[in-house]
Amino acid sequence: MTNFKGMFSKHFILVFFSVWALTSCTGGKGDEEKEDMIETPDTVKSSVLNVDGELFSVPSPIQTALLIQKSGIAYDKNVLSVSNKVNTFSTDYSRALNLGIYGADLGYVSLYNQTQDALGYLASIKQLTDKLGISAAFDGPTMDRIKKNITNKDSMMVLVGIAYRGSDAYLKENQRTDVSSLILAGGWIEGMHFSTTAYKTKKTDQIRYRIAEQKQALTSLIKILGKNANPAVADLTIGLSELFKIYEGIQFKYNFVEPLTDTTKKLTYINSTTEIIVSDDQLQQITDKVKDIRNKIINTTQS
Repeated sequence: MTNFKGMFSKHFILVFFSVWALTSCTGGKGDEEKEDMIETPDTVKSSVLNVDGELFSVPSPIQTALLIQKSGIAYDKNVLSVSNKVNTFSTDYSRALNLGIYGADLGYVSLYNQTQDALGYLASIKQLTDKLGISAAFDGPTMDRIKKNITNKDSMMVLVGIAYRGSDAYLKENQRTDVSSLILAGGWIEGMHFSTTAYKTKKTDQIRYRIAEQKQALTSLIKILGKNANPAVADLTIGLSELFKIYEGIQFKYNFVEPLTDTTKKLTYINSTTEIIVSDDQLQQITDKVKDIRNKIINTTQS
């Protein structure tokens, strides 16, 4: 049993955004100059999914990939979904989920400067967006710009962010929250896969905490998918609900500490912390369930 104290307030700034918003840049005039900007995943601005007037936030899989990289864990291609399976995804349901997974994988390979692998995921993402009818954001000129900057990690992520924001805008304008929610779910599941796989390699408190803290995000995903009328979503929701039952055993304890105010600097320091208590057995159950859910997604052909 492990306790994590103070991590909410001192060790992590939890950034929430949809999987397709890989960077904090925006489209429009001046995008050419932004190719030279250094945008790290730490600077990603909040982007929240609005479904029927209700707002949902889910943490970025790119933040998870960055945590893994900073933990000193080496690049591992085996952790990724194979990028050449696009033609096996025959429905919008499977395409949207796997687009979310590929988006997370693209962020992972980009952070590790894996140029050839990045090109493979870009090609697959382009094919999936074409099939989903959101290809305008990944048109020829945009793809050319991305490929020209493929060896520059920061510039490439900025450009891909522009393209994904275009897809996001299209989905919102055309009220296709069914597709956007599945993309979001796929990205979150892949981020969980990154975390659980990394923890087997290097059992750091930071990665352990990242896995344990996902209860609220999981709650949001289940609610989002519950608004999706596609019958195929039911099996995914059942799997996520079973995962949530495991998370119910994880304890969260808020420890209030009186804030300190520096009247000279006009600053108030928040000293309260949140403690998370999670066992090795719970972590193993989460790992096994995430693996099961992910395997069903990446091997989906019809449902």
